[in-house]
Amino acid sequence: MSGKLKQFSLVGLGIVFGAALTLNYSAIADREPEALPIEDLRAFSEIFGKIKSDYVEPVEDKKLITEAINGMLSGLDPHSSYLDDEAFKELQVGTQGEFGGLGIEVGMEDGFIKVVSPIEDTPAFKAGVKSGDLVIKLDDTPVKGMTLNDAVKKMRGKPGTDIVLTIVRKGEGKPLTLTLTRAVIKIKSVKHKLVEPNYGYVRITQFQEHSGENLVSALNDLQEQNKGNGLKGLVLDLRNDPGGLLNTAVSVSGAFLKSGDLVVYTDGRTEDAKMRLTNARENYLRPGESDYLKSLPAWTKSVPMVVLVNGGSASASEIVAGALQDHRRAVILGTQSFGKGSVQTILPLNNGTAIKLTTARYFTPSGRSIQAKGITPDIIVEDATISNSDGPKMEVHEADLDKHLTNHQDTDAGKDAKPKEDKAKDEKSKDEKAGKKDARPKLEPGEIVSKADYQFNQALTLLKGLSLLQSRKD
Repeated sequence: MSGKLKQFSLVGLGIVFGAALTLNYSAIADREPEALPIEDLRAFSEIFGKIKSDYVEPVEDKKLITEAINGMLSGLDPHSSYLDDEAFKELQVGTQGEFGGLGIEVGMEDGFIKVVSPIEDTPAFKAGVKSGDLVIKLDDTPVKGMTLNDAVKKMRGKPGTDIVLTIVRKGEGKPLTLTLTRAVIKIKSVKHKLVEPNYGYVRITQFQEHSGENLVSALNDLQEQNKGNGLKGLVLDLRNDPGGLLNTAVSVSGAFLKSGDLVVYTDGRTEDAKMRLTNARENYLRPGESDYLKSLPAWTKSVPMVVLVNGGSASASEIVAGALQDHRRAVILGTQSFGKGSVQTILPLNNGTAIKLTTARYFTPSGRSIQAKGITPDIIVEDATISNSDGPKMEVHEADLDKHLTNHQDTDAGKDAKPKEDKAKDEKSKDEKAGKKDARPKLEPGEIVSKADYQFNQALTLLKGLSLLQSRKD
């Protein structure tokens, strides 16, 4: 085994900027490179020479090589890419929950930037950027023709400087122009509230380095707020959570599962891409760290739970939802999740750069691949905020991205058993007739969940019913 580190990424989206990636650190074995195709390399060398001699203006060798590497990786799938030294450093910093930029997760579609989700409490979120938006211009520069990395670099800049995003949004008659001010973004990844006696709410915005510890603190604080008593119901909100550290996804799942329960496993061509991660301490703690899950209140292993997901729930959040669903530990409520079921390995290179390469798929404990499919909720509840009459509200999913990996288990996402329907569709049609506009319930100062949040209210109602059934059994 060599001293090089391998990092597994389960988000793999273009992230503005340095936002959380699902990473795992482990040693990587040295492997002999495969023989290079001589004829193809000769063609490459010939093209390289023609560009150097005949292109309309001089081009540096480094630029040509870098662009060739970019094209080689980005041509594989939406998540493989080349990270220059700056991008690699920001990726490492971002997992600690502080980074500079706008705060949006993006992919590419038809040559444009497609927003997967704005990160809560960031310039993008506050400016009204929405999941499904297509960014067509950055300042005065068209996005068409840019690589994802180039677009991300264009959006980077010093905190306090402005950038203008021109956005096409489904249902809007003309492009929207939004001015965003770059900022140093510090994200509080775990938020919690005792919404009423005996019922708690926890929201995880990203899976950061200390999110597992923060979750334990939140659950203990909820008990303290509840006059020292255990809860009768808990809502875990993973909506618009783009993912984060893999070990944190294991610890969050482990907070609610029995000891030894399988959380996730991965499978790829190489032995080091094959992992089975239970909620054992070695899968979420570094050597020598104390086990913070030991300070969990006892009720966390049995409290009735509802997990909220939507199209912005990706990667690590899908791992948690899938594990709790497979172990029948929680009811999943909301809409179909993003469907990011592939693993990207972050491979550092000797020159300070790195490549992000898709190396495996991951699977829920029961063996489901959610790639290009997502987590299907047990109960579908649409967001009650409605798009205008020109069309339905649009969510972007993995299956919408160019060159996405297919789901080798089932390429037809519609073959899943149809989950229970909710009366939200009837409510939705009423709202459409009333001509309501697309606007998520705004949070009042100090609020972490709106009283007008339809999905949350449905989750709370369900919890009360589950709690009543449990009390009758007891």
